[in-house]
Amino acid sequence: MSRPSSRIRAEREPAGGPSLSPRPLLVTADDALLDDLLRLAAAAGVDVDVAGDPGAARSRWPRAPLVVVGDDQAGLLVRLAPTRRRDVYIVGRDPDDAGIWRRGVELGAEQALFLPRDESWLAGRFADAAEGHSREAVVLGVVGGCGGAGASVLATGLSVTAARRGFSVVLVDLDPLGGGLDLVLGAEAVTGVRWADLAGTKGRLSARALHAELPGRHGLAVLSCGRDDLPIIPPEAADAVLSAARRACDLVVLDLPRWPDRAAEEAIVQCSAILLVVPAEVRAVAAASRVAATLTTVAADVRVVSRGPSSSGLDGADVASALGLPLGAQLVSEPRLTANIDRGEPPGLDEKGPTVTACTAVLDEVVPAYQARAA
Repeated sequence: MSRPSSRIRAEREPAGGPSLSPRPLLVTADDALLDDLLRLAAAAGVDVDVAGDPGAARSRWPRAPLVVVGDDQAGLLVRLAPTRRRDVYIVGRDPDDAGIWRRGVELGAEQALFLPRDESWLAGRFADAAEGHSREAVVLGVVGGCGGAGASVLATGLSVTAARRGFSVVLVDLDPLGGGLDLVLGAEAVTGVRWADLAGTKGRLSARALHAELPGRHGLAVLSCGRDDLPIIPPEAADAVLSAARRACDLVVLDLPRWPDRAAEEAIVQCSAILLVVPAEVRAVAAASRVAATLTTVAADVRVVSRGPSSSGLDGADVASALGLPLGAQLVSEPRLTANIDRGEPPGLDEKGPTVTACTAVLDEVVPAYQARAA
């Protein structure tokens, strides 16, 4: 009795007409296949529409964020010649059945899927459709070229500046020895999850849930390391969290350690660009050369942010030239910055200050360029 009533609720539209928020569409009359697809959708936390035949699917076909067609209905659907669109998948049981590949091509499906082999992948697509993200965030990594270079300050300044410009931002602390980015942001008293709460995370993490549970201040969310212990961030947790963060916002800023562990190494690969913060001093440049050598072996876009002024007479161009890297920005000292941070006022609030000027230059250069490549 529960199956027919469930089927009716899935297929019925509200009295006022189709749902204002289109849902993924399942097209199949195979009860066993439908059971599996509904189970996967439920696991992803997404409601779906079900059409038992191609005729019932026609009105919802153009608007559904995702269409999954059972092979039992694929041939009939091809005869109706529905409008070609993206995000259509054909699902069957037998990968050795050559017919499903032909029907998938005729239908314009992006991929043929086979259960149970592709269940995990399809559950992820259901979750993507529920979250409604068509483009992943730009990821900026920030790393100090030497101890005390100011990477955490720059990472926080970039995040605050971007949030004040209307970006949705997640700031992620990947340096367990850094003291905690929530302190730099002034969010140490704000409740929410920290890395210790997510250390056991594996697989897919909901982007909405992550964003909702992170502490927030000044319009951005932060995932910080704690101060009670010296945790090692598991690479599986870092991968799950960063994947969710990229789906949750426009910009992800990573505060990276100088000597990356496995979690940081995997994060570096995901970066659109990495900013290497280097004081304009001879010893700092020498130390940064070793960090730069490591970064450039795994990252395609590494830029120098030079911090001055310099008693040795070096400027940003000199620092970048010595490291063989492009200059991303020059960061001039801000006299009251340390005192402001101690009072809980993070960098990036003073619109006319040198930190905001440098951060704005970086965002204007890196973010539009990456978004243009990804479009």
